[in-house]
Amino acid sequence: MLRLAGLIDGLNRGVARVLRWFALAMVLIQFGIVIGRYVFGVNSIWVQESVLYLHAMLFMLAAGYTLLVDKHVRVDIFYAKVTPAARRRIDIAGHLLFLLPSMAALAWWSWPSVRNSWRILEGPISVGGIEAVFLLKSLIPLFCALVALQSLAILARLFANEDAA
Repeated sequence: MLRLAGLIDGLNRGVARVLRWFALAMVLIQFGIVIGRYVFGVNSIWVQESVLYLHAMLFMLAAGYTLLVDKHVRVDIFYAKVTPAARRRIDIAGHLLFLLPSMAALAWWSWPSVRNSWRILEGPISVGGIEAVFLLKSLIPLFCALVALQSLAILARLFANEDAA
């Protein structure tokens, strides 16, 4: 089980390594948009939407990695003041009762929209934009899968540590 958890970690680390470049591309493209618009009077909706697509990919697909490195948002009302054993129980409960059911619900309820978008190859958000909204919507189930897989990897480690303790 821990070997599978390591493979999931590797998957999310690999995704994060690729996505780092998306952040750089997003900044450079946005800089180009500003220079093009205000210096040369040139504007492209397609290029503007490319920043939106990169931003969506960066945040949706990096969520599993963020969970892996424990840099996600955590409400530390009780967590910071309890023992490591209590933290482990809080983490297990959080993953089993909240995170995994949330990812399952989001995947379940978004799937018809994603499926329909692929069925019609849903076009651009704006006239002249990127003709691939179906790809943008596909980020939702990918987000759910990467976060849920990372949650399962964390749970495997939590249960393994509980057995060792």
